[in-house]
Amino acid sequence: MPLENSSSSHSAFFLAGIPSLEAAHSWLGILFCSMYIVAVLGNGALLLTIRLVPTLHHPMFYFLGMLGVIDLVMTTSLVPKMLSIFWMGAPKIDFADCFVQMFLIHSMTAMESGVLLAMAFDRYIAICCPLRYEAILTPQRVAQIALAILIRGIVFMAPLTWMVRRLPYCASKVIQHSYCEHMAVMKLACTDPTASRIYNLMGSTLIVGTDTAFITVSYGLILRAVMKLTQKTEQLKSFSTCSSHLCVLSLYYLPGMASIYIQCFPQGVPPPVQVLLANLYLILPPMLNPIIYSIQMKQVRDALQKVFPFLRELVGSPTGHFGWQGGPS
Repeated sequence: MPLENSSSSHSAFFLAGIPSLEAAHSWLGILFCSMYIVAVLGNGALLLTIRLVPTLHHPMFYFLGMLGVIDLVMTTSLVPKMLSIFWMGAPKIDFADCFVQMFLIHSMTAMESGVLLAMAFDRYIAICCPLRYEAILTPQRVAQIALAILIRGIVFMAPLTWMVRRLPYCASKVIQHSYCEHMAVMKLACTDPTASRIYNLMGSTLIVGTDTAFITVSYGLILRAVMKLTQKTEQLKSFSTCSSHLCVLSLYYLPGMASIYIQCFPQGVPPPVQVLLANLYLILPPMLNPIIYSIQMKQVRDALQKVFPFLRELVGSPTGHFGWQGGPS
């Protein structure tokens, strides 16, 4: 169906879905709906397992639970509206709803980066200072870290949402995207949105740059500590405790940074590629995170089999060197 334009009213925007791929919207809807179902089931099962199994009541699994909550909020803010565009031809989104979606999605990505940093700090304490692990990562300290992550995400995104919302919009209200991505919305402004664009670029770079720098330092110290171990089996065990986290880090930061800079500097990148990358960046990690952790963490596998006995045949008995015991290594 043709997308509508509105005049100077701020009543609504219209989401274009994935430009130039309108003919494939139905099939793309099936793909993203399947990924969303896996993400909801996987993260929901992981959160329930962490809540019910006492052996998972450790800081690392609390951080993993935070990651699951963030992933559920982020994907639920994105996918249902996207499917209404792909399957029901309903591109309209109210003006206020658009900025609520923008705030939720982008603040969740900032919070996810903070949780990944907290998980790297947890691994550093567990491997480099195992005797002080419980004294450092107390329940109160974990709660303080969670609160700091929440506040940072809100403080970063609230001013940007306010700046973009106050821009005057005229002529076309068609957002060339499948959700209210702030760069795509800013392109519709009647005035120069340079201030908002600079704030976004600098804020995203500061958050991601700071987090990745501290994560790199943490794993550098971990590597140095592991290399001092005399037995190779101890080295492999220590490396295995970090393997799942390193996989999730790569899955989050590499496409995330690519998406941010492609949106800011889109020259030479076709619009469908930009939108697809932005969508996959928000949906693929939430879908794969619980799978990665359930495969590579022995305690998660065992706990899942206790809560969901039918998974025993699917997950299989824990073998290999991927076992992870939680807390200090």
